[in-house]
Amino acid sequence: MGNARNIAFWVVLFLMILALFNAFGGNSAQMNSTQIPYSDFIQRVENDQVGSVTIDGETVVITGTDGRRYSTVRPLGENIADRLIDKKVEVKVERQQQSGFMSLLGVWLPFILLIGVWIFMMNRMQGGGKGGAMGFGKSKARLLTEKHGRVTFDDVAGIDEAKEELEEIVEFLRNPQKFSRLGGKIPKGALLVGPPGTGKTLLARAIAGEAGVPFFTISGSDFVEMFVGVGASRVRDMFEQAKKSAPCIVFIDEIDAVGRARGVGIGGGNDEREQTLNQLLVEMDGFEANEGIIIIAATNRKDVLDPALLRPGRFDRQIHVPNPDIRGREKILGVHARKVPQGPDVDLRLIARGTPGFSGADLMNLVNEAALMAARIGRRFVTMDDFENAKDKVMLGVERRSMVLTPEQKEKTAYHEAGHAIVGLSMPKCDPVYKATIIPRGSALGMVVSLPEMDRLNYHKDEAKQKIAMTMAGKAAEIIKYGEEGVSNGPAGDIQQASALARAMVMRWGMSDKVGAVDYAEAHQGYSGNTGGFSVSAATKELIEQEVRDLIDEGYEVAYRILTEKSEEFERLAKGLLEHETLTGEEIGRVIRGEDVGGSDDGPAGTAIPSVPAVPRVPPAAGGAQQPVPTA
Repeated sequence: MGNARNIAFWVVLFLMILALFNAFGGNSAQMNSTQIPYSDFIQRVENDQVGSVTIDGETVVITGTDGRRYSTVRPLGENIADRLIDKKVEVKVERQQQSGFMSLLGVWLPFILLIGVWIFMMNRMQGGGKGGAMGFGKSKARLLTEKHGRVTFDDVAGIDEAKEELEEIVEFLRNPQKFSRLGGKIPKGALLVGPPGTGKTLLARAIAGEAGVPFFTISGSDFVEMFVGVGASRVRDMFEQAKKSAPCIVFIDEIDAVGRARGVGIGGGNDEREQTLNQLLVEMDGFEANEGIIIIAATNRKDVLDPALLRPGRFDRQIHVPNPDIRGREKILGVHARKVPQGPDVDLRLIARGTPGFSGADLMNLVNEAALMAARIGRRFVTMDDFENAKDKVMLGVERRSMVLTPEQKEKTAYHEAGHAIVGLSMPKCDPVYKATIIPRGSALGMVVSLPEMDRLNYHKDEAKQKIAMTMAGKAAEIIKYGEEGVSNGPAGDIQQASALARAMVMRWGMSDKVGAVDYAEAHQGYSGNTGGFSVSAATKELIEQEVRDLIDEGYEVAYRILTEKSEEFERLAKGLLEHETLTGEEIGRVIRGEDVGGSDDGPAGTAIPSVPAVPRVPPAAGGAQQPVPTA
């Protein structure tokens, strides 16, 4: 039907152009001649100034004896042929191609065609053509049929709890009697919530591959248009399509684009997005029940969604899709490494242990980077070295070996990083140091990386204090070696990380006896000029800042004392970094003990396990896991 309408449109357009050409094209001879009065034409005939005449109906085209061309219109019914013949003028008569009806049609046909095209386009604008350019009100939901590249639950790993919840929905669609005999009802909606890259969309594709029922997919932004009422119309049309295919599944990706809380922001609400949300709420649980239609949505911003969207009866299940733990990361690596030829030394569990905080997308990128590195140097399979180098690249940035450092800059970087490593090794609650390097990566001239023994889910007060001490060790090392006036701006990133961790301890985690167990994070934001939160008194703000400074100063003093007491180890490690540039955890221990490192500058294959360093980039929420960043 759609193809027939498109063909009809082009045929009508062609006829319109042809009619316009015929109507306004005219006789070429007439177009190239000068119009003169009829009396002037008779006068020229009498004066023998006319060489030949062509009569085309009422139009007379004259060629003068001087070769010039003229045209005129003769009066209706007058016969001028005899006069012209008497004057020995050559007379030509053109055959009339059009009747009176055809002439009238040539005049009116363009207007008829224009009206027809206008009616045709208005019909499409009102929904007559779903796939056309003017089909605004039609849903953009696509029926997903994966004949190639079909994804199943076997391709999803590391999020077993979320997978079990969705497997039950698929089982409900396959065998509803199993649940309905006990009075159970099929859930109307499931909301997948989790950080970016954790596999929410992959889960939806797995449902499509497993369910064996029609699966419609659409993005939240597809509902929003510049025309009022289009979003609500698309929601209605989407559910109409789904009803025809029930039982079926409708997947809405990034639902926060249309499901934000109503009545917030500047000017309140009642905009196009809110009308779309209202229609979605009605369709999911209104007067008309949509039986057999399951809505699955995904978002990483649950906090901005409207409460009416989250109540039972609409999204009955809210499934959390978190970053995977160490066992989940090992399974995910196994899924992505299936098609990658691996060397005998590859240990996916060791890689999983060295990537805490990585999402499924991060791990997929890690495997891909390792394969690219192996291919770049012409290997037939991917080795552990490739995975380690890819991990360094993903987590720490690309090595900048072409960057030229002066001996003074290189030496100061070595002492800075040696300070981090010595204090980190001296603190029992700090994560073990696994690598130190003075090769520039990303924006850092050097860094020390630490590897936690297991996934960190929370921070204790003594652990946080020791992390601040390790972070401030870079500045302490520079002051010990070069004096107060010789300190550089290298510790800027360390100070930022230590300040973030100290503020989290004081304002969010209740780890300050003077401030107390009060959450001042929102209050501090309101006091700083943001729209949210509530203000605090100047005395409280001053107390908070003083406690933050005390924690940082205490950490700096601890680091300064440790480096002073272990000055020999400090000097050995700094000189070892200057000589070898990169040292693994085992090599750092040898250098500190005064033993020979041996091997290449980069250490033996497979011993370097870059990981997540000691200090979080932003303060984690209370009790929540947090991916740390390198100590530079």
